Amino acid sequence: MEASDKADAATQLAERLFAAGRVTDLPGFLAHVNAREHQLATGLPGGIGLPHARSEFVSRTSIAVGITRYGHALDFGAADGPATVILLIATPASSFSDHLEVLATLARSLSKESFRESLRRAYDAEVIAELINSSLVFFDH
Repeated sequence: MEASDKADAATQLAERLFAAGRVTDLPGFLAHVNAREHQLATGLPGGIGLPHARSEFVSRTSIAVGITRYGHALDFGAADGPATVILLIATPASSFSDHLEVLATLARSLSKESFRESLRRAYDAEVIAELINSSLVFFDH
C-alpha cells in the first residue's frame, strides 16, 4: 500500500472492509478508529501498526492488512520507529471479549520476528489471510 500517514492507511483498509460488506458506515467507522488512535498510540515493536475499533458499524469481526511499499513507513507511535505492516481490526460494538481476544492473539503472533517477516514477504492476499487466520486458529470466528 501507499499511504501518506496512519489516517490515510486506516481509511484505505476501512474502504476494503466497507467494499466487502463488513463495515456498514465508512465515515462512522473511521470516526471510531480515529477516536481510538487519539487515546493511545497503536504502534507495536517491530514495525507494526494496529489501528482498531469496536463499532456498531461493523457486521462481523474482520481484519484488513496493508504492507507499505518498500522504503515507505508510517508513524503509529511505536517507540522503535514507524510501521511497515498495518492491520486494521474491526469488531462489532457488542463483542467486547472478541475484540480483546483478537487483539491479544494477534499481538502475541506479531511479537515473533518470524511471523512479522512472513507477513512482509507475502505479496499475495491469500497468503496473508492464511497467516492471519492460522494465528487466530484458537479463536472462534
